[in-house]
Amino acid sequence: MRCEDRFYETYGRDYDGLAFCPYRICPIGAHSDHNFGKITGLAIDKGIHFAYAAKQNGVVEVSSLQFPKRAQWHIENVPPRKEGDWADYLRGATLALEREHRLRVGICGVLEGTLPIGGLSSSAAVTIVFLTALARVNGIRLEQQELIDLAYDAELNYVGVSVGKLDQSCEVLSKANHLLYLDTLNGSYELIPQHPDMKPYKIAIFFSGLEHSLAGSKYNMRVDELRAGIYALQAFAGMDYGKFNQAAARNVPREVYETYKDRLPVPWRKRCEHWYTEFERVQEGAEAWRRGDIDTYGRLSFESGWSSIHNWESGAPEQIRLYDIMTQTEGIYGGRFSGAGFKGCCMALIDPAYADQIADEVTRAYLKDFPRLADKYGVYICDSADGLSL
Repeated sequence: MRCEDRFYETYGRDYDGLAFCPYRICPIGAHSDHNFGKITGLAIDKGIHFAYAAKQNGVVEVSSLQFPKRAQWHIENVPPRKEGDWADYLRGATLALEREHRLRVGICGVLEGTLPIGGLSSSAAVTIVFLTALARVNGIRLEQQELIDLAYDAELNYVGVSVGKLDQSCEVLSKANHLLYLDTLNGSYELIPQHPDMKPYKIAIFFSGLEHSLAGSKYNMRVDELRAGIYALQAFAGMDYGKFNQAAARNVPREVYETYKDRLPVPWRKRCEHWYTEFERVQEGAEAWRRGDIDTYGRLSFESGWSSIHNWESGAPEQIRLYDIMTQTEGIYGGRFSGAGFKGCCMALIDPAYADQIADEVTRAYLKDFPRLADKYGVYICDSADGLSL
């Protein structure tokens, strides 16, 4: 890892601690958590490393090997509004932690990501690894749920992205060779172990070569379109409803949607169609994993990808082409966009025996259509992993 060397070059001393937060994939359950859906997810053995040390003067000073400029502020004087750069997640995290715990000690450190940015929830991983380290130097012990809630607060209320808790939960709660089955309505979850009779699998990440950013995408618009559809359904059905931003699909039964869906504008209906069918796919997928049926789980992941394209209407042309190639490639059980599907990457669950063949075939087909991305495109074969570690 280069972050350790960069820390020594910058500060002339060894770091005090090294934290790691994995990236995550969500094969089934996309575009659902912000409306209290259910998700299935896995952490992978690639992620964010953070070499850090305490600063007794209260200053926070962090640099990244992926982004220019060192970010700096004082724990008692964090900018109250985002500044539009990569460190906004860390500023928001500092404020969120300060609201719940007294901070006396600052921190300096170097962040390093092990895969290209785009679709693996690197923003949540950066936030979580920083929060954990900042709490550690201040003698604060964060329980798992509190850590998830603080990271969620930073991204939602400071950065301004209408996320749910899928990303944070996967990156904190996951366990290698277990599927995280999470209900974002109440935070209850199950870690479903890999069935002894399940076919072997690995996780392939196909980076499209297009960088991904939720803050600058249509992500928030899609969430608002879904919420608008739900708000209208409540009115059509004579249900009690409050403020617009309190409307959630989980509170409106599928039967209400089926009764009134034809009265919705087409975009709103499509967003609702994705949410309700994805909810059912998650439940079916969890049971398929439980009985060791990775073929069915993979098929449902492909169906999730189709719905993301046609109902949620996400995905750049490059990503859609990657998805289409994956559906036609031998040895891939299933897959979809990773993350919100606005640029970034695709993920697939694959048969390890076909790993080299899959990498070659997908690469050849993709770069035939998008040769300009040859220098940025990449394939990474990963394993499932445990969540956050110090």
